[in-house]
Amino acid sequence: MEQTENSGRERILHRIRAALSGGPAHPVRESDAEIFAQIPDPLERFQSECATNHTECILTANATATAKVVGEILGPISGEIFLQDASELRQAATSFPTGLNLRWSSEGSPVEETQATVTLAEALIALTGSIFVSSACGGRSATVAAPLHIVVAHLAQLVPDLQTLFAAMGRDTALLKNSMLCLTTGSSRTADIEKILVLGAHGPKRLVVVLQRDQP
Repeated sequence: MEQTENSGRERILHRIRAALSGGPAHPVRESDAEIFAQIPDPLERFQSECATNHTECILTANATATAKVVGEILGPISGEIFLQDASELRQAATSFPTGLNLRWSSEGSPVEETQATVTLAEALIALTGSIFVSSACGGRSATVAAPLHIVVAHLAQLVPDLQTLFAAMGRDTALLKNSMLCLTTGSSRTADIEKILVLGAHGPKRLVVVLQRDQP
């Protein structure tokens, strides 16, 4: 079949080739300092972002206070509570109210009837009020299966921004071997229908960060 000439196509291709060969190069930023201002107080910024993101941030002084706060939140729950099987949470659970239906991540993933999950954080990001978790928490379902997700973290895990987090990740080879890394920013929400905000659309309706200062 005889191929017809397409002059319009050739003009477009010519303009593309000319732009690629002679166009100005975009400057490469050495850092994001020109985009984001430095954060003088990461804790204050994290708390502010949490309030915007519908995340509850509760400061505690030490492990005893943390266990007390988590136990008070879990106390009224009658259904199954899923917890990351970590020594820190095992110790905290010894002071929880009696009669709670606890199931640990070593026993399997959360089920559809799970009413709350309690996990640890790998890091907290002040700039966005985000929580960084890995598959160690019990898998992806541990962060989305229940209507309530409680995250226990330490003030030393708070970093100012993602750049700092990714730099730390590069030095933590154990973290890079996880099958899942996840950033959670606020409780699950959607406003797809008539721009009405609905919480708990695709995950927990209530997200609580218990942030431990580790004071004596």
